[in-house]
Amino acid sequence: MENILKNLSVKLAGVPHLLSFLNDTDADDLLLLLDQARKIKKRRHQKFPPVNADYYDIRGLLTDDDRQLLGKIRAFMLSDVLPIANEYWSKAEFPFQIISGLKKLGICGLTFDKSVGGQARSYLLEGMIGEEIARTDTSICTFWGVHCGLAMTSIDLCGSDDQRQKFLPPMIALEKIGAFGLTEPDVGSAASMGLKTTCKRNGDTWTINGQKKWIGNATFADYIIIWAKDVDDHQVKGFIVDRETSGLTTEKIEHKLSLRTVQNALITLKDCKVKEERRLQKANSFKETALVLKKTRVGVAWQAVGCAKGAYENTLDYTMKREQFGRPIAGFQMTQDMLAQMLSQITAMQCMVARLSQLQDSGKLSDEQASLAKIFCTVSCRQITSMSRELMGGNGILLSNNVGRFLADAEALYSYEGTKQINSLVVGRAITGMSAFT
Repeated sequence: MENILKNLSVKLAGVPHLLSFLNDTDADDLLLLLDQARKIKKRRHQKFPPVNADYYDIRGLLTDDDRQLLGKIRAFMLSDVLPIANEYWSKAEFPFQIISGLKKLGICGLTFDKSVGGQARSYLLEGMIGEEIARTDTSICTFWGVHCGLAMTSIDLCGSDDQRQKFLPPMIALEKIGAFGLTEPDVGSAASMGLKTTCKRNGDTWTINGQKKWIGNATFADYIIIWAKDVDDHQVKGFIVDRETSGLTTEKIEHKLSLRTVQNALITLKDCKVKEERRLQKANSFKETALVLKKTRVGVAWQAVGCAKGAYENTLDYTMKREQFGRPIAGFQMTQDMLAQMLSQITAMQCMVARLSQLQDSGKLSDEQASLAKIFCTVSCRQITSMSRELMGGNGILLSNNVGRFLADAEALYSYEGTKQINSLVVGRAITGMSAFT
């Protein structure tokens, strides 16, 4: 009884102040306050639609088993990667502890033959896996793409049967990690003709000299695919170089503003001796290198979709919770217009890459089709992440709001695996019949 009386006295203590306020306040102002109070109460109980960027149900193109796998990947990314993504991105370190979880998912070599440990599943599924990973962390998707896409595909497409049997199974199991060394300090877009890294054969041994730059995973990869120009026939050759090879050093590239979790390296090769058995036996010119890049450009387009989706979904959620002028900013016309623009671009991107992967599954994918998707998706990704940051205002540059990281990472997607300009020339050559390359 004592507690009841005490609580009642506390409540009654405020009554005189309330009566004074009501007596001094205009009736119209009171009605306005009551109306605002009712709106606030209504918003607190309002149920917002679920946040979902797959507006045309592109995921519905997959089988039930494939969708279950995507569900497992999303659960892993949300439980194991998202809580640490900003931390590792900020300190520019790689979270090696997640590799064991990736192993359990079994998502490396999905499209490879079962004879080498692959699963012979669809490129459409593989693309959506890349999208799903990038939706949470584009850096982790880049790690996966470099290993499974660039490094493993080089061996799968350009290696002999013996090389495929020896190197691919442990890479598919993530027991060995791969990297891909093509770009050089002075050679990016001109890699097809201008490689400065050289190789020379002497009996059963090749000697490689040169440097490679921006090589993802290279600081810790077990195998690095090195592309070099043969000094004798001037053709590009590929090699599987062990990181312990004498004369090979890797130096981590510091102070990046994009994909900071990815461990890019400057590789120096000084009189590196590599046996003929480590030369990719089916890679005898840059044409074979281009086959690898055609396949992996599709993956970059899917990554751009995932990066854009991650930014959009975090932004949509933010706008429904962030209040200004007494209401969530999601309820304002200009906000909804920008959100609709972002969703329309994402949907167009998804439809494009889904069809692209279907062409890949049917063996009909062309270089120019891959290049067109890489152009459109990475340009759109930049635009979407920029609008995301704009809708969040100053809060958009904080890592804690999960948009600043996507904004920065979009810049790397825009440039790697062929710049917009180079890919535009690939498409232009195809549609006009005239080459504008110099």
